[in-house]
Amino acid sequence: MSFLPSLLFLLLVTMAVAEPLRPGFYSETCPPAEFIVRDVMRKAMIREPRSVASVMRFQFHDCFVNGCDASLLLDDTPDMLGEKLALSNINSLRSFEVVDEIKEALEKACPGVVSCADIIIMAAKDAVALTGGPDWVVRLGRKDSLTASQQDSDNIMPSPRADASSLIDLFRKFNLSVKDLVALSGSHSIGEGRCFSIMFRLYNQSGSGKPDPAIEPGFRAKLDKLCPLGGDENVTGYLDATPRLFDNQYFKDLVAGRGFLNSDQTLFTYPQTRGYVQLFSEDQNEFFNAFVEGMLKMGDLQFGRPGEVRTNCRVVNSRPVDVLFES
Repeated sequence: MSFLPSLLFLLLVTMAVAEPLRPGFYSETCPPAEFIVRDVMRKAMIREPRSVASVMRFQFHDCFVNGCDASLLLDDTPDMLGEKLALSNINSLRSFEVVDEIKEALEKACPGVVSCADIIIMAAKDAVALTGGPDWVVRLGRKDSLTASQQDSDNIMPSPRADASSLIDLFRKFNLSVKDLVALSGSHSIGEGRCFSIMFRLYNQSGSGKPDPAIEPGFRAKLDKLCPLGGDENVTGYLDATPRLFDNQYFKDLVAGRGFLNSDQTLFTYPQTRGYVQLFSEDQNEFFNAFVEGMLKMGDLQFGRPGEVRTNCRVVNSRPVDVLFES
């Protein structure tokens, strides 16, 4: 059995991660790529407004786990437990079918060219722009991972119970600042969260048997009605008062004690993050500029692992027989 096919394959996937990210990466190989992504995202938003917020979340959940490599999108296999059923993702992340639609459209236009990892980055940007937020030029050229790890996701991703101190420590590991943390938390300007994520805030904060005192009383009454003890914890509530519009209302709500998640409200109660919450609540342009900077920095997270351009974002490409036998 020849070693040449396997060596060639491994060389290609190893070389695939070497090219630096840059704007206009597909200008020659797939000129309509960014237009196609936005078109599908626009149609998805018309069909279900919440879907674009769901897709935007993919960038954070993908990039923090071994870099921005679309490992998040891989389905489980008999030999691999992927990230979709990780603690922070199960019954939470949704709208994977929107990425499938984008990939299908791109494969028709430019087969085998645009990576799923780049789709996540472009789609996240479009989710913001289509809902009234800033638009920006993204750096592209990522490759898709050959594997995924539920354990890695569980070990890295924060829970809705996380406080600002632990979030600062987490973001620091990825060279993201306190300002980046607060700005990127503003992604909760659009979308919804589950009652499951706030039951402890409403009824047993820090094991006290009482609600979180930081919740404004009128807002707490509203949440109590939405998420009663013994009720359906998959019911969802808006993450801010303008859930279909990307704006700085999220920060205004935090200042007023109306943050939905503990990890949101703690940004205002914690001294090191409070100033940025106040700033962004008063100046939407400051928020937009900081958010774009944070998204670009997060999108640059790369761990140098071998990769490929998947033809189906849910599964790795078929590999040469020699590699299957020798791996």
